Amino acid sequence: MASREEQEAEALRRFLGIGLAETTAKDSVKNAKKRQALLEVISEAGVEDGCPKAMGALLNSVATKCPAKALEHRKVVARYVKEEKIKTNAQLDGALDYLKSLGTASLDLSELEAASGVGVVVSVEEIKAAVAQIIQEKKETLLEERYQLNLNVLIGQVTRTLKFADGGCVRSEFQQQVEDLLGPKTEEDVKAAGMKKPKKAKAPKEKSTNGEKNNEDSSQKNGSSEEESWRTADPFAFLPKPEDNHQVHTTVNFSDGTVMHVSNTEEQLRAHLSETGGKVITRFPPEPNGYLHIGHCKAMFVDFGMAAQYDGHCFLRFDDTNPEAEKMEYIEHIQEIVGWMGWTPWKVTYSSDYFDQLYELALKLISSGHAYVCHQTADEIKDSRQERQPSPWRDRPVEESLRLFKDMKNGLVEEGAATLRMRMDHKNENYNMFDLIAYRVKFAPHPHAGDKWCIYPSYDYTHCIVDALENISHSLCTLEFESRRASYYWLLEVLGLYKPHVMEYSRLNLTHNVLSKRKLKALVDEGHVRGWDDPRMYTISGLRRRGYTPAAINTFIREMGITRSDNEVPVHRLEHHVRMDLDAASPRVMAVLRPLQVIITNLPDDHYEEVVAQRFPGRKGDTYKVPFSKIVYIEATDFREVDSKDYYGLAPGKAIMLRYAYPLQYVDHKKNDDGVVTQVMCTYDAEFHSAQKNKKPPKGVLNWVGQPAPGVRPMRIEARLYDVLFKDPSPSELRDAWRDGLNEASEETLKGAMGCPELRKAKVGDRFQFERLGYFCVDRDTSADVLVVNRTVTLRESFPKFGKA
Repeated sequence: MASREEQEAEALRRFLGIGLAETTAKDSVKNAKKRQALLEVISEAGVEDGCPKAMGALLNSVATKCPAKALEHRKVVARYVKEEKIKTNAQLDGALDYLKSLGTASLDLSELEAASGVGVVVSVEEIKAAVAQIIQEKKETLLEERYQLNLNVLIGQVTRTLKFADGGCVRSEFQQQVEDLLGPKTEEDVKAAGMKKPKKAKAPKEKSTNGEKNNEDSSQKNGSSEEESWRTADPFAFLPKPEDNHQVHTTVNFSDGTVMHVSNTEEQLRAHLSETGGKVITRFPPEPNGYLHIGHCKAMFVDFGMAAQYDGHCFLRFDDTNPEAEKMEYIEHIQEIVGWMGWTPWKVTYSSDYFDQLYELALKLISSGHAYVCHQTADEIKDSRQERQPSPWRDRPVEESLRLFKDMKNGLVEEGAATLRMRMDHKNENYNMFDLIAYRVKFAPHPHAGDKWCIYPSYDYTHCIVDALENISHSLCTLEFESRRASYYWLLEVLGLYKPHVMEYSRLNLTHNVLSKRKLKALVDEGHVRGWDDPRMYTISGLRRRGYTPAAINTFIREMGITRSDNEVPVHRLEHHVRMDLDAASPRVMAVLRPLQVIITNLPDDHYEEVVAQRFPGRKGDTYKVPFSKIVYIEATDFREVDSKDYYGLAPGKAIMLRYAYPLQYVDHKKNDDGVVTQVMCTYDAEFHSAQKNKKPPKGVLNWVGQPAPGVRPMRIEARLYDVLFKDPSPSELRDAWRDGLNEASEETLKGAMGCPELRKAKVGDRFQFERLGYFCVDRDTSADVLVVNRTVTLRESFPKFGKA
C-alpha cells in the first residue's frame, strides 16, 4: 500500500493534470475530504491522464458542489462534462440544481439535459434580439443617465432570459448596442463617472498563521465602480490601519518545541516614533536586475498607495545585493517607470548604502553565536537541507568565524570557498529557518557601491535589517515571502532592532503571460521578442510602448483589490480598463488596415473635396478634414462577392455609407489571376446630403481613406496587431517546458495600411482610435516615410483564439 506521502503526491499530479492552479491543487490535497471527492470525480469522468483546464475547472466544481444526497448521480454529470455536453458554469449549475430537486425520485436523463441545456445553442441573432429588447425597454433611462446607469444589471436580465448564452457574446453585443444608441463617451460622461461617491468595502478580520491580526477582503471588490478615478476608492481596507502600525506581537517556532516571542520594546518604539512621528512609512524595493513588469505595478500601488492614503512616506529602495546581475540601465529604468506610473518617492535609497552597517551587524551576529563561517558548497547545503542535517562547521568557535569572515572581507578567500550563515534552526519545518546564508564572496564591482566590497549580503539578511534602519512601519510583500516572515523576525530579534509590521498580499497573475524576471529575460536573450519593451511583453515599458496608460493600469489593480486570495486574472479584464480609459481620451481618425481600392465611376478624375469628420463624436467643434475624390480605399474585409442577411458591408447589388461622406452603390468588381478582388466600382449619391430628410442612409457604415490629391496615394502606415504571447493560459504551470506555450502568431505586421492626412501630425506615443478598427499608439520605429503604429486593444472585448481563460 502506498504511503500517505505517495498518495498525496499522486493526487497532486492528477489535480495539476486537469489544469488546476498549483495553489488550488495543493489546498485540495491538504483537505482529505476534498481530495477524495475530486479523485473520485476524476475517475468517474475518466480523465486520470489529464484534460483541458476549462474542463478541469468544471470537474472541480462537481466535486465541491454536488449535493450529498445525489452522489450516486454525480458520475453522470462528470461524464457529461468529459463528453463536453456540459461546457459552461451555467450548464453545470442547472445540472446540480436539478440533482438537488430530485429528492427520492429517480434520475431522468431527459430532465437533466433540459435543466443543464445540453444541446442548446443560443444563436447570435437570439442574443442580438434579446439585447435589443432590453435596450428598447430601458431606452428612456439610458438616454437620461447614459453611461452612469449600471449596465451590469441590464446585462443580467439578458443572461437570465438566455440562460445558456455565451456570456462574453452577450456583454460584447450589449456594449455595441449601447454605444450605437448613445455614441462614444463624452467628456461629461467621464467627469460624471469620476464624481461618483465610492463604496468602501468591509474587511473581515482574520488571524494569520504567525499570530498577527490581518484584514482580508475575500471579495476582491474594493472601491467603487470601474469608471471612476482609482484615487477616490479605498483599496487598502485589507491592510492594517495606521493606529495598528506598531502592534507587532508574533512568535517564531523552533523544532525543539521552544518559542521565540517577538515584539518591539518600549525603547525601540520610542526611537521609531521619534523618527517617524507615527506616520505610515513603506518602501518599494525592486532588485535592479531587469525591467519592471505589471506585477510591480501592483507592488507600487500597494507601497506608494498606502503611504499616500494615510499621508505617509514611501521609499524607493533598490535591493542591490547581487552585483553580477545588476546594471545602471535597470536602475535608471526603474526610476523612470516609477515616475511614469504616477508615483513620487519620498527618498531614493539603496541597500548598498547600508553595507558598512550591515557588515558591523554581521560581526555582532557572529559574536553573539548566531552566525558562523561555512565551507559547504551550494549542492551540499541543498542536500543537508533536505536531510535536515547541520553544517559540519555549525559549531565553529566564534573567534575563528570572526577571523575567517574578516578574511572574506579582505579578499583572502576564493569565491565559493566560504559563506557566512546564520545559526538558526536546521531541523525546522520551515526551510527559511535552515541556517540561511548571510554573506558570500563575489569578486565583482558593484554598480552603485563601486569596487569597495568583495563580500555581499544576501536578500534574507539585508531586507529586514534595512527595513528596520529606515524605520519602515509596514513591510508589505507578496505571499511567496510569507514563509520568510519567521527568519525576518528572528534576525531582527537577535540583533535587537526595531521590527516593522509585516503583511503579505497576493501577487498579480495574468493569463497568457509569464511574470518572472528570469523568464522575461530569457525571452529577450533568446530572441523570442525584440527587447524588454516589445509590445507583446507585460513589462511596463512594453505596455507603455503598446499604448497602455498608467491610469488604466492603476484602475485595473484597484478593482482587483489587495487581498490574500491568490488567483489568475484573465488578461481581457486588464484590456477592459485600457479600453475604458482610451475611449474618453483618444481622438478618432480614419484609416484602413487592408486597403481595397474603390473607384467612384460617376466622379470626374480631377474631383476633389473635403468632408468634415469628428475627433470625438458627441463633442461639438472638434473636427478635422478628410479628402474625398474619385478613388477611395475601404477595408478588404468590408467587401463580399456574395451578400447575406446579417452582413452590412459592400456586396453586389448593395449600397453602403462612407463614414462622414456619401452612400456608395455597387456597380462591378475586378479580380486578379489568383481570384483575389483588387478593385470595386461604385457610384455615389451626390445629392444625398441636400435631400437627406427624404432619404434613409444605408445601414452599413464603413471606415475609408481618400486620396489626398489626384494620383497621390494616402499616407503609408505599418500597423502591428498583437495577440497574446502565449497560447497556454498558464504557461508557468508547464514548468521547464513553459516556452512550448509561446504563440508564434502573437504579432501580425500589415505594411500596406493607409491613413488620412490628419495622422501626418502624429508623434511617437500619441494614441488614436482608428474608427471601427481599435485603439492604436504611434511606435518609436516611425520614420518620415512610414507611420508605425501598435494596436493597443480592439474596440470590443475579445478573447484569445485559443479559448477563454
